[in-house]
Amino acid sequence: MRMKFNKSSQLLLVSVASLLVAGLVTACGTLTVDFVFVASSKAAGANNYGQMDVFEINSESGFMRQIPTSPFPSGGRNPVAEAVSSDNTNLYVVNQDDNSIVQFIIGNDGKLYPQNTVNTPGIYPLAVAVSGMNLFVVDTYQPLPTCSTADPCSGSVAVFPITASSSSPPSDALGPPIANPGNGTNYWPLTLSSSPKDIILPTAVNVLHSGAAVFVTAYDTTASTGYVFGFTVGTGGVLTPVNGGVPHYMGVGVHPSAIASDSSSSYVYVTDSTNGIVVSYSVASGVLTKLSDSPTGDQPSAIVVDPLYPYAYVANSLDSTVTAYSIGSSGALTSLGAYATGTQPVAIGIDPSTNHFLFTANYLGNGVVGTVSGFELSTTTGTLVNSQNSPYTANAQPTAVAAISHGAAPQK
Repeated sequence: MRMKFNKSSQLLLVSVASLLVAGLVTACGTLTVDFVFVASSKAAGANNYGQMDVFEINSESGFMRQIPTSPFPSGGRNPVAEAVSSDNTNLYVVNQDDNSIVQFIIGNDGKLYPQNTVNTPGIYPLAVAVSGMNLFVVDTYQPLPTCSTADPCSGSVAVFPITASSSSPPSDALGPPIANPGNGTNYWPLTLSSSPKDIILPTAVNVLHSGAAVFVTAYDTTASTGYVFGFTVGTGGVLTPVNGGVPHYMGVGVHPSAIASDSSSSYVYVTDSTNGIVVSYSVASGVLTKLSDSPTGDQPSAIVVDPLYPYAYVANSLDSTVTAYSIGSSGALTSLGAYATGTQPVAIGIDPSTNHFLFTANYLGNGVVGTVSGFELSTTTGTLVNSQNSPYTANAQPTAVAAISHGAAPQK
């Protein structure tokens, strides 16, 4: 039997269909809680220029999918680190092979719009953090002609002031790096006063949530010793070395690989990739006091502390797992178990909107492409469950992650 429709019926069906489509579009927009920016060192099967995959997270299932216009060029070669401005309107991407930081405005739909590029003072930047109106970047080596890849010396940390604009959306551009009044340069060297010729190579950076202190993890290439350099942050972002420039060494181990702090700025956590541990510290006036060691998986590569709930998570690159921990009242960690990720996780993050979803960037991923693993995080127990259809495909060799809440950035 063939069913017939008059014009009124046809118009009614079209109207209903349109409402359903509009409802689905609205629901999709409403259910997106976060945008996650994943830096990949190169496009799959293409050139060596970096890519930025932008994922949106579904608030009900945790499902992560790339926005329609993703990926975006990173603005350089080999992006290895990224950070979001304090107002969530700008993303700063570190391209290691170009010694550059690219500033992107973040659209309300998660799209990235390149604005400015600055060069770091030193050679091969590897880590970045933002606090208030300051951006902290760590370079593998100090600047030329002091150092070179052929004649290397210790690394350094620099501070860029962030200049807010009145434009909409705000363009938080980076000014020239702040001068170091101690030596007349625009960076702070990471050296040992007892052995100034030792080559100290940095690995990660963390700024306390209070903005009062910044810490840089590093290791001695000749002595197989790990360090944490501490600096207090003064007016205008000027750094003052803690302990007269003598780095903390309190059981950090051989090769500290990552560092994070809690939202109260009371505790700092450092992973050692060689010994497979995370070291807990209390912090006061930029001075660290060791609390305890906790075992991780093989070769821990990244760490994140939940800003709202008492949990910490370590990505273990060699055995492709995430180890979950509860944080006790004294700051010490207690393991809650390990959870499988994609191959070789090297970066980790927690969604800033609900603190309910966790994600890792997996460097080797799945063959020629990288992946992103997504998890639902229990806010009452700290345990993890795979998000729907995780892991998700990214570009080749993802290296870093950052995220903002949906709606945090103004409309582009």
